[in-house]
Amino acid sequence: MSNRTVVVAGAGQAGSQAAASLRDEGFQGRIVLVGAERHAPYQRPPLSKGYLTGKVPPERLALRPPSFYDNIDVELRLGTPVTSIDVDARSVGLGSGDRLEYHDLVLALGARNRGLPIDGADLDGVLTLRSLADAEEVRRRLPAASSVVVIGGGFIGLEIAATAVGLGIATTVFEIAEQLMARVLSPGTASFLVEAHRRRGMRIDLGTSAATMTGTHGQVRAVWTLDGRSVPADLVLVGIGAVPNTEVAAEAGLLVDNGIVTDPHLRTSDPHVWAIGDCASFPCAYADGRQMRLESVQNAVAQARAVAAALAGRAEHFRAVPWFWSDQADLKIQIAGLPTGRDTVVMYGEAEQERFSAFCFAGDRLVGVESVNRPADHLAARRLLELGIPLRPVDLTRPGFDLRALASGRSAPVAPTS
Repeated sequence: MSNRTVVVAGAGQAGSQAAASLRDEGFQGRIVLVGAERHAPYQRPPLSKGYLTGKVPPERLALRPPSFYDNIDVELRLGTPVTSIDVDARSVGLGSGDRLEYHDLVLALGARNRGLPIDGADLDGVLTLRSLADAEEVRRRLPAASSVVVIGGGFIGLEIAATAVGLGIATTVFEIAEQLMARVLSPGTASFLVEAHRRRGMRIDLGTSAATMTGTHGQVRAVWTLDGRSVPADLVLVGIGAVPNTEVAAEAGLLVDNGIVTDPHLRTSDPHVWAIGDCASFPCAYADGRQMRLESVQNAVAQARAVAAALAGRAEHFRAVPWFWSDQADLKIQIAGLPTGRDTVVMYGEAEQERFSAFCFAGDRLVGVESVNRPADHLAARRLLELGIPLRPVDLTRPGFDLRALASGRSAPVAPTS
Protein backbone atom coordinates (compact mmCIF):
# COMPACT_ATOMS: atom_id res chain seq x y z
CA MET A 1 0.00 0.00 0.00
CA SER A 2 2.98 2.32 0.38
CA ASN A 3 3.02 3.36 -3.30
CA ARG A 4 -0.70 4.10 -3.55
CA THR A 5 -2.23 7.57 -3.52
CA VAL A 6 -5.67 8.31 -2.12
CA VAL A 7 -7.15 11.71 -2.90
CA VAL A 8 -9.98 12.82 -0.64
CA ALA A 9 -12.10 15.53 -2.28
CA GLY A 10 -13.79 17.57 0.43
CA ALA A 11 -12.27 18.67 3.73
CA GLY A 12 -15.34 18.62 5.94
CA GLN A 13 -16.29 16.12 8.63
CA ALA A 14 -16.37 13.14 6.23
CA GLY A 15 -13.18 14.00 4.37
CA SER A 16 -11.16 14.75 7.49
CA GLN A 17 -12.31 11.50 9.09
CA ALA A 18 -11.50 9.51 5.95
CA ALA A 19 -7.92 10.77 5.98
CA ALA A 20 -7.50 10.04 9.70
CA SER A 21 -9.11 6.60 9.45
CA LEU A 22 -6.88 5.59 6.55
CA ARG A 23 -3.88 6.05 8.82
CA ASP A 24 -5.68 4.26 11.64
CA GLU A 25 -6.15 1.33 9.25
CA GLY A 26 -2.42 1.23 8.56
CA PHE A 27 -2.49 2.79 5.09
CA GLN A 28 1.08 3.90 4.36
CA GLY A 29 0.64 5.54 0.96
CA ARG A 30 0.15 9.17 0.05
CA ILE A 31 -3.03 10.90 1.25
CA VAL A 32 -4.08 14.26 -0.17
CA LEU A 33 -7.02 16.05 1.45
CA VAL A 34 -8.47 18.71 -0.87
CA GLY A 35 -10.91 21.38 0.32
CA ALA A 36 -12.70 24.31 -1.30
CA GLU A 37 -12.63 26.41 1.88
CA ARG A 38 -9.42 27.99 3.18
CA HIS A 39 -10.17 26.90 6.74
CA ALA A 40 -8.76 23.66 8.10
CA PRO A 41 -11.52 21.08 8.69
CA TYR A 42 -13.96 22.32 11.34
CA GLN A 43 -17.16 21.34 13.14
CA ARG A 44 -20.42 22.55 11.64
CA PRO A 45 -23.00 21.75 14.40
CA PRO A 46 -21.92 24.64 16.70
CA LEU A 47 -22.28 27.18 13.88
CA SER A 48 -26.04 27.50 14.37
CA LYS A 49 -25.88 27.55 18.17
CA GLY A 50 -22.91 28.27 20.44
CA TYR A 51 -20.80 29.97 17.80
CA LEU A 52 -23.52 32.55 17.16
CA THR A 53 -23.61 33.54 20.82
CA GLY A 54 -19.86 33.46 21.37
CA LYS A 55 -20.01 30.49 23.75
CA VAL A 56 -17.97 28.50 21.24
CA PRO A 57 -14.94 30.54 20.10
CA PRO A 58 -13.42 30.02 16.63
CA GLU A 59 -10.45 28.07 17.98
CA ARG A 60 -12.79 25.41 19.39
CA LEU A 61 -14.35 24.70 16.00
CA ALA A 62 -11.36 22.82 14.60
CA LEU A 63 -11.98 19.10 14.21
CA ARG A 64 -8.35 18.38 15.00
CA PRO A 65 -5.31 20.38 16.17
CA PRO A 66 -3.36 22.24 13.46
CA SER A 67 -0.43 19.85 13.78
CA PHE A 68 -2.56 16.73 13.34
CA TYR A 69 -2.36 16.44 9.56
CA ASP A 70 1.42 16.97 9.51
CA ASN A 71 1.84 14.40 12.25
CA ILE A 72 0.02 11.69 10.26
CA ASP A 73 1.53 12.80 6.94
CA VAL A 74 -1.63 14.03 5.23
CA GLU A 75 -1.20 16.74 2.60
CA LEU A 76 -3.75 19.54 2.95
CA ARG A 77 -4.72 21.41 -0.23
CA LEU A 78 -7.14 24.06 1.01
CA GLY A 79 -8.89 26.85 -0.85
CA THR A 80 -8.81 24.89 -4.11
CA PRO A 81 -11.78 22.62 -4.91
CA VAL A 82 -11.75 19.59 -7.17
CA THR A 83 -13.15 20.91 -10.46
CA SER A 84 -12.88 17.84 -12.69
CA ILE A 85 -12.41 14.08 -12.52
CA ASP A 86 -10.89 11.93 -15.25
CA VAL A 87 -11.82 8.39 -14.26
CA ASP A 88 -9.87 6.85 -17.16
CA ALA A 89 -6.64 8.64 -16.26
CA ARG A 90 -7.45 8.43 -12.54
CA SER A 91 -6.74 12.08 -11.94
CA VAL A 92 -8.52 15.15 -10.65
CA GLY A 93 -8.19 18.77 -11.67
CA LEU A 94 -8.08 21.46 -8.97
CA GLY A 95 -9.27 25.03 -9.00
CA SER A 96 -5.62 26.07 -8.75
CA GLY A 97 -4.93 24.49 -12.13
CA ASP A 98 -2.97 21.58 -10.67
CA ARG A 99 -3.79 17.95 -11.37
CA LEU A 100 -3.48 15.06 -8.92
CA GLU A 101 -3.24 11.42 -9.89
CA TYR A 102 -4.88 8.84 -7.64
CA HIS A 103 -5.20 5.13 -7.16
CA ASP A 104 -8.45 5.69 -5.30
CA LEU A 105 -10.60 8.80 -4.99
CA VAL A 106 -12.94 9.48 -2.07
CA LEU A 107 -15.65 12.04 -2.82
CA ALA A 108 -16.74 13.87 0.33
CA LEU A 109 -18.13 16.87 -1.51
CA GLY A 110 -20.92 17.70 0.93
CA ALA A 111 -24.00 19.70 0.05
CA ARG A 112 -25.06 23.32 -0.31
CA ASN A 113 -28.12 25.17 0.90
CA ARG A 114 -31.12 25.24 -1.40
CA GLY A 115 -31.90 28.70 -2.73
CA LEU A 116 -35.23 30.47 -2.24
CA PRO A 117 -36.52 31.50 -5.69
CA ILE A 118 -38.67 34.51 -4.75
CA ASP A 119 -38.45 38.25 -5.27
CA GLY A 120 -36.35 39.95 -2.63
CA ALA A 121 -34.19 36.93 -1.85
CA ASP A 122 -31.15 38.92 -2.96
CA LEU A 123 -31.73 41.78 -0.49
CA ASP A 124 -29.08 42.58 2.08
CA GLY A 125 -29.86 40.76 5.31
CA VAL A 126 -31.20 37.60 3.64
CA LEU A 127 -28.73 34.90 4.66
CA THR A 128 -28.17 31.17 4.81
CA LEU A 129 -25.99 29.24 7.23
CA ARG A 130 -23.83 26.31 6.29
CA SER A 131 -20.19 27.36 6.28
CA LEU A 132 -18.00 29.16 8.79
CA ALA A 133 -18.11 32.25 6.58
CA ASP A 134 -21.93 32.13 6.69
CA ALA A 135 -21.89 31.81 10.48
CA GLU A 136 -19.48 34.72 10.85
CA GLU A 137 -21.88 36.93 8.88
CA VAL A 138 -24.90 35.84 10.90
CA ARG A 139 -23.02 36.35 14.17
CA ARG A 140 -21.98 39.84 13.09
CA ARG A 141 -25.55 40.87 12.27
CA LEU A 142 -27.58 39.06 14.93
CA PRO A 143 -26.94 41.38 17.91
CA ALA A 144 -28.23 44.39 15.95
CA ALA A 145 -31.37 42.65 14.69
CA SER A 146 -34.73 43.62 16.15
CA SER A 147 -36.80 41.04 14.26
CA VAL A 148 -35.70 37.78 12.67
CA VAL A 149 -37.61 35.58 10.25
CA VAL A 150 -36.49 32.01 9.66
CA ILE A 151 -37.87 30.36 6.52
CA GLY A 152 -37.88 26.61 7.01
CA GLY A 153 -38.67 24.63 10.15
CA GLY A 154 -35.92 22.02 9.96
CA PHE A 155 -33.17 21.38 12.47
CA ILE A 156 -30.91 24.23 11.35
CA GLY A 157 -33.76 26.70 11.11
CA LEU A 158 -35.05 25.88 14.57
CA GLU A 159 -31.57 25.99 16.08
CA ILE A 160 -30.98 29.47 14.69
CA ALA A 161 -34.45 30.61 15.73
CA ALA A 162 -33.95 29.28 19.27
CA THR A 163 -30.62 31.10 19.46
CA ALA A 164 -32.24 34.35 18.35
CA VAL A 165 -35.07 33.96 20.88
CA GLY A 166 -32.50 33.34 23.59
CA LEU A 167 -30.91 36.68 22.69
CA GLY A 168 -34.26 38.40 23.20
CA ILE A 169 -34.97 38.96 19.49
CA ALA A 170 -38.53 38.69 18.14
CA THR A 171 -38.36 35.60 15.94
CA THR A 172 -40.83 34.01 13.53
CA VAL A 173 -40.45 30.65 11.80
CA PHE A 174 -42.35 29.89 8.60
CA GLU A 175 -42.74 26.23 7.65
CA ILE A 176 -44.60 25.42 4.45
CA ALA A 177 -45.67 21.96 5.67
CA GLU A 178 -48.42 21.44 8.23
CA GLN A 179 -45.92 19.74 10.55
CA LEU A 180 -42.40 20.59 11.64
CA MET A 181 -39.82 18.21 10.18
CA ALA A 182 -42.51 15.95 8.74
CA ARG A 183 -39.94 13.80 6.93
CA VAL A 184 -38.01 13.18 10.16
CA LEU A 185 -40.30 13.32 13.20
CA SER A 186 -43.54 11.65 14.24
CA PRO A 187 -46.53 14.00 14.58
CA GLY A 188 -46.54 13.80 18.38
CA THR A 189 -42.91 14.83 18.80
CA ALA A 190 -43.30 17.55 16.17
CA SER A 191 -46.36 18.97 17.94
CA PHE A 192 -44.52 18.94 21.23
CA LEU A 193 -41.67 20.97 19.70
CA VAL A 194 -44.07 23.56 18.31
CA GLU A 195 -45.66 24.14 21.69
CA ALA A 196 -42.33 24.01 23.56
CA HIS A 197 -40.82 26.68 21.32
CA ARG A 198 -43.92 28.81 21.53
CA ARG A 199 -43.73 28.70 25.32
CA ARG A 200 -40.18 30.04 25.01
CA GLY A 201 -41.32 32.97 22.90
CA MET A 202 -40.87 31.76 19.33
CA ARG A 203 -43.60 32.38 16.79
CA ILE A 204 -44.12 29.37 14.50
CA ASP A 205 -46.46 29.51 11.51
CA LEU A 206 -47.16 26.14 9.90
CA GLY A 207 -48.59 25.72 6.42
CA THR A 208 -47.09 29.11 5.53
CA SER A 209 -44.15 30.25 3.51
CA ALA A 210 -42.66 33.40 2.08
CA ALA A 211 -44.06 34.78 -1.18
CA THR A 212 -41.75 37.78 -1.45
CA MET A 213 -39.44 39.99 0.58
CA THR A 214 -39.34 43.76 0.50
CA GLY A 215 -36.85 46.30 1.76
CA THR A 216 -35.58 49.86 1.71
CA HIS A 217 -32.27 50.96 0.21
CA GLY A 218 -31.47 47.34 -0.57
CA GLN A 219 -31.94 46.13 3.03
CA VAL A 220 -34.64 43.58 3.83
CA ARG A 221 -37.43 44.95 6.01
CA ALA A 222 -40.36 42.57 5.68
CA VAL A 223 -41.37 39.10 4.58
CA TRP A 224 -44.74 38.73 2.86
CA THR A 225 -46.43 35.36 3.23
CA LEU A 226 -48.38 33.36 0.67
CA ASP A 227 -51.62 34.34 2.43
CA GLY A 228 -50.85 38.06 2.17
CA ARG A 229 -49.47 38.91 5.62
CA SER A 230 -46.43 41.08 6.21
CA VAL A 231 -43.98 40.26 9.00
CA PRO A 232 -41.21 42.75 9.91
CA ALA A 233 -37.70 41.41 9.45
CA ASP A 234 -34.30 43.06 9.37
CA LEU A 235 -32.63 39.66 9.25
CA VAL A 236 -33.92 36.63 7.33
CA LEU A 237 -32.40 33.15 7.56
CA VAL A 238 -33.31 30.70 4.80
CA GLY A 239 -33.11 27.02 5.69
CA ILE A 240 -35.20 25.04 3.21
CA GLY A 241 -32.99 22.03 2.71
CA ALA A 242 -29.78 21.16 0.93
CA VAL A 243 -28.67 20.07 -2.53
CA PRO A 244 -25.83 17.53 -2.80
CA ASN A 245 -22.72 18.67 -4.62
CA THR A 246 -22.74 16.14 -7.44
CA GLU A 247 -21.92 18.20 -10.53
CA VAL A 248 -18.26 17.23 -10.83
CA ALA A 249 -19.19 13.56 -10.40
CA ALA A 250 -21.93 13.73 -13.03
CA GLU A 251 -19.59 15.43 -15.50
CA ALA A 252 -17.16 12.56 -14.99
CA GLY A 253 -19.87 10.07 -15.93
CA LEU A 254 -20.50 8.71 -12.44
CA LEU A 255 -24.05 7.65 -11.64
CA VAL A 256 -25.93 10.44 -9.83
CA ASP A 257 -29.48 10.42 -8.46
CA ASN A 258 -30.10 12.80 -5.53
CA GLY A 259 -26.51 12.16 -4.58
CA ILE A 260 -23.58 10.22 -5.95
CA VAL A 261 -24.92 6.68 -6.14
CA THR A 262 -22.91 3.98 -4.35
CA ASP A 263 -23.15 0.27 -3.69
CA PRO A 264 -23.34 -1.17 -0.13
CA HIS A 265 -19.55 -0.74 0.18
CA LEU A 266 -19.89 2.99 -0.71
CA ARG A 267 -18.17 2.43 -4.05
CA THR A 268 -19.53 4.49 -6.96
CA SER A 269 -20.15 3.30 -10.52
CA ASP A 270 -16.38 3.52 -11.03
CA PRO A 271 -14.43 0.90 -9.02
CA HIS A 272 -11.75 3.36 -7.91
CA VAL A 273 -14.10 6.15 -6.78
CA TRP A 274 -15.98 6.17 -3.48
CA ALA A 275 -18.54 8.61 -2.03
CA ILE A 276 -19.32 9.42 1.59
CA GLY A 277 -21.25 11.90 3.69
CA ASP A 278 -23.86 14.40 2.56
CA CYS A 279 -23.16 13.89 -1.16
CA ALA A 280 -23.57 10.09 -1.15
CA SER A 281 -26.73 8.12 -1.99
CA PHE A 282 -26.27 4.62 -0.57
CA PRO A 283 -28.46 1.53 0.00
CA CYS A 284 -29.51 1.93 3.62
CA ALA A 285 -29.88 -1.24 5.66
CA TYR A 286 -32.38 0.54 7.93
CA ALA A 287 -34.61 1.53 5.00
CA ASP A 288 -34.97 -1.96 3.48
CA GLY A 289 -32.00 -1.30 1.22
CA ARG A 290 -33.46 1.77 -0.48
CA GLN A 291 -31.01 4.36 -1.77
CA MET A 292 -30.84 7.23 0.73
CA ARG A 293 -28.82 10.33 1.37
CA LEU A 294 -28.33 11.19 5.05
CA GLU A 295 -27.01 14.51 6.33
CA SER A 296 -25.51 14.01 9.75
CA VAL A 297 -22.18 13.99 11.53
CA GLN A 298 -22.73 10.35 12.50
CA ASN A 299 -23.26 9.28 8.91
CA ALA A 300 -20.23 11.23 7.68
CA VAL A 301 -17.94 9.72 10.32
CA ALA A 302 -19.24 6.17 10.00
CA GLN A 303 -19.04 6.16 6.20
CA ALA A 304 -15.52 7.62 6.27
CA ARG A 305 -14.39 4.83 8.58
CA ALA A 306 -16.09 2.22 6.41
CA VAL A 307 -14.37 3.42 3.23
CA ALA A 308 -11.00 3.56 4.99
CA ALA A 309 -11.49 -0.05 6.07
CA ALA A 310 -12.46 -1.04 2.52
CA LEU A 311 -9.36 0.62 1.10
CA ALA A 312 -7.32 -1.33 3.64
CA GLY A 313 -8.84 -4.58 2.37
CA ARG A 314 -11.64 -5.01 4.90
CA ALA A 315 -14.69 -4.10 2.82
CA GLU A 316 -18.04 -4.81 4.45
CA HIS A 317 -21.59 -3.71 3.73
CA PHE A 318 -22.21 -0.38 5.40
CA ARG A 319 -24.75 -1.00 8.18
CA ALA A 320 -24.24 1.73 10.79
CA VAL A 321 -27.39 2.73 12.67
CA PRO A 322 -28.40 6.25 11.56
CA TRP A 323 -28.66 8.74 14.37
CA PHE A 324 -29.07 12.49 14.58
CA TRP A 325 -29.27 15.23 17.17
CA SER A 326 -30.30 18.84 17.49
CA ASP A 327 -29.87 21.24 20.43
CA GLN A 328 -32.61 23.86 20.44
CA ALA A 329 -32.48 26.16 23.49
CA ASP A 330 -32.61 23.71 26.43
CA LEU A 331 -34.18 20.94 24.34
CA LYS A 332 -31.90 18.10 23.23
CA ILE A 333 -33.57 16.17 20.43
CA GLN A 334 -31.95 12.86 19.50
CA ILE A 335 -33.16 10.40 16.87
CA ALA A 336 -32.01 6.81 16.42
CA GLY A 337 -32.99 4.85 13.34
CA LEU A 338 -35.38 6.07 10.65
CA PRO A 339 -38.81 6.66 12.22
CA THR A 340 -40.46 7.54 8.89
CA GLY A 341 -41.58 3.94 8.22
CA ARG A 342 -43.69 3.83 11.36
CA ASP A 343 -47.35 2.88 11.81
CA THR A 344 -47.39 2.89 15.63
CA VAL A 345 -45.85 5.37 18.09
CA VAL A 346 -45.60 4.71 21.84
CA MET A 347 -44.70 7.61 24.15
CA TYR A 348 -42.35 6.73 27.01
CA GLY A 349 -41.37 9.13 29.78
CA GLU A 350 -42.72 12.47 31.01
CA ALA A 351 -43.78 14.73 28.14
CA GLU A 352 -45.21 17.30 30.55
CA GLN A 353 -41.71 17.65 32.05
CA GLU A 354 -40.15 17.83 28.57
CA ARG A 355 -38.39 14.49 29.07
CA PHE A 356 -39.72 11.68 26.91
CA SER A 357 -39.05 9.34 24.01
CA ALA A 358 -41.32 8.37 21.14
CA PHE A 359 -40.78 4.74 20.08
CA CYS A 360 -41.76 4.23 16.45
CA PHE A 361 -42.75 0.80 15.14
CA ALA A 362 -43.64 -0.76 11.82
CA GLY A 363 -45.88 -3.52 13.05
CA ASP A 364 -43.95 -5.07 15.94
CA ARG A 365 -40.57 -3.99 14.56
CA LEU A 366 -38.79 -1.02 16.12
CA VAL A 367 -37.70 1.37 13.35
CA GLY A 368 -36.75 4.51 15.25
CA VAL A 369 -36.77 6.38 18.54
CA GLU A 370 -37.10 10.14 19.04
CA SER A 371 -35.85 11.34 22.41
CA VAL A 372 -36.23 14.75 24.03
CA ASN A 373 -33.92 15.35 26.99
CA ARG A 374 -33.59 11.57 27.49
CA PRO A 375 -30.02 10.77 26.34
CA ALA A 376 -30.00 7.39 28.10
CA ASP A 377 -33.04 6.34 26.06
CA HIS A 378 -31.25 7.40 22.90
CA LEU A 379 -28.17 5.32 23.68
CA ALA A 380 -30.35 2.33 24.53
CA ALA A 381 -32.32 2.75 21.30
CA ARG A 382 -29.16 2.76 19.20
CA ARG A 383 -28.06 -0.47 20.82
CA LEU A 384 -31.46 -2.13 20.31
CA LEU A 385 -31.40 -1.24 16.62
CA GLU A 386 -27.77 -2.21 16.11
CA LEU A 387 -28.13 -5.63 17.73
CA GLY A 388 -31.67 -6.29 16.53
CA ILE A 389 -32.92 -6.83 20.10
CA PRO A 390 -36.69 -7.35 19.79
CA LEU A 391 -39.04 -4.82 21.36
CA ARG A 392 -42.79 -4.62 20.81
CA PRO A 393 -45.11 -1.67 21.40
CA VAL A 394 -46.87 -3.51 24.22
CA ASP A 395 -43.59 -4.08 26.08
CA LEU A 396 -43.16 -0.37 26.76
CA THR A 397 -46.48 -0.17 28.60
CA ARG A 398 -45.99 -3.15 30.91
CA PRO A 399 -45.20 -2.56 34.61
CA GLY A 400 -41.57 -3.24 35.42
CA PHE A 401 -40.25 -2.71 31.90
CA ASP A 402 -36.59 -1.62 32.02
CA LEU A 403 -35.34 -0.18 28.73
CA ARG A 404 -31.69 0.08 29.72
CA ALA A 405 -31.63 -3.45 31.10
CA LEU A 406 -33.05 -4.73 27.83
CA ALA A 407 -30.48 -2.83 25.76
CA SER A 408 -27.63 -4.09 27.94
CA GLY A 409 -28.79 -7.69 27.58
CA ARG A 410 -29.63 -8.05 31.28
CA SER A 411 -33.29 -8.79 30.67
CA ALA A 412 -35.92 -9.56 28.06
CA PRO A 413 -39.16 -7.64 27.59
CA VAL A 414 -41.67 -8.42 30.33
CA ALA A 415 -43.75 -11.41 29.25
CA PRO A 416 -47.52 -10.97 29.03
CA THR A 417 -49.47 -12.23 31.99
CA SER A 418 -52.02 -14.98 31.48
